[in-house]
Amino acid sequence: MEIATTLIAIGALLLLGMLADEIGHRTQMPRVTLLILCGLAAGPAFLDLLPENLTQLYETLAVLALSMVAFVLGGKLSRVHLQNSGKAVTVVSASAVVSTAIVVFAGLALLGFPLELALILAALATATDPAATSDVIRQYRAKGPFTTILSGIVALDDIWGILVFAFCLMGAQALMGGDGSGALLHAVWEIAGSLLLGAIVGLPAGYLSGRLQPGDPTLAEALGIVFLTAGLAIWLDLSFLLAGIACGAMVVNTGRHHTRPFYEIEHIEWPFMIFFFVLAGAALQPDLLLKLGLLGAAYVLQRLAGRLAGGWLGGKLSGGAGTDRSYLFGLSLLPQAGVALGMALVAAEVLPQFRDEILTVAIGSTIVFELLGPAATQLALKRVGETGKAGEDDPET
Repeated sequence: MEIATTLIAIGALLLLGMLADEIGHRTQMPRVTLLILCGLAAGPAFLDLLPENLTQLYETLAVLALSMVAFVLGGKLSRVHLQNSGKAVTVVSASAVVSTAIVVFAGLALLGFPLELALILAALATATDPAATSDVIRQYRAKGPFTTILSGIVALDDIWGILVFAFCLMGAQALMGGDGSGALLHAVWEIAGSLLLGAIVGLPAGYLSGRLQPGDPTLAEALGIVFLTAGLAIWLDLSFLLAGIACGAMVVNTGRHHTRPFYEIEHIEWPFMIFFFVLAGAALQPDLLLKLGLLGAAYVLQRLAGRLAGGWLGGKLSGGAGTDRSYLFGLSLLPQAGVALGMALVAAEVLPQFRDEILTVAIGSTIVFELLGPAATQLALKRVGETGKAGEDDPET
């Protein structure tokens, strides 16, 4: 019976994904938000319809889905794109991360919250959700200078975020009278090691890709590259997201027919994304929204202000095509999910005296930004007039 209920649930979720896609097109609602809401309704918080053996697969399915997202994001970092918009990507992403951290830290400190807690929450605020942002871009077939820069920003954000988190954690430990140098060393290992791993796997993969004919062999080749990279990264205690991005970037810049692996991944990515977003919604705890209080409300508002200010400033500093409405970059970078929760778990272990506050704000604000963030991204893409411009099989989508 367990196998039967699991298969029924899998089939129902896949059909639900098709329904969410159709509703999203008809109502102009992001399908990410629809799937998360469906998961929330079907999860333990409300109807509790999902079998336990399926929800236990959430972590594995999340890695499978996000590793594909990371690989495709890395494919956006081609030489052509970097030559055309590399400056804007670097400047806007760095500005968004630094501005968000400064605004959240300063705001919480001025409200009288402990400096250690303010530092940690400032670091959490820099994290984004590449899966949600990428899916909104694909759903609305967005294409243009703004979309190109946004895709690059999402690919770089985690690197800046990990560095900021390391320095903030060091500062918090120093304020508590401890030694925070270990956090910086771990961050350097995670970033450098992940990028090196992605390059090591991606270089031969790029050389070999395209020597097989399109279709099933290329699909197996692409999935093998993606999952091998993710597995090795987890085994080595590295970031599988950064490793996947580095691998995708290496393949797209060295591959003979570099678009084939990305085409194949994009063609089968959606079923995994359905499971990921529905089970992510089922894992949410809406009761935590009631516990956020002043700290949570201040965090949400200050993160929004920091994103808007950072995107505007970065666009003004970089200039060029796609930056004329730079304030919209911050609006399109609101989704927040797995990376922020991972940071929160690490910080809660290092600073157990603030464990409840850190986890409550991280989980509660994730609910807010995962539900509102995709709609904000969609609004930004519409305001710049780049939705509906890419073909269904366009590698830019």
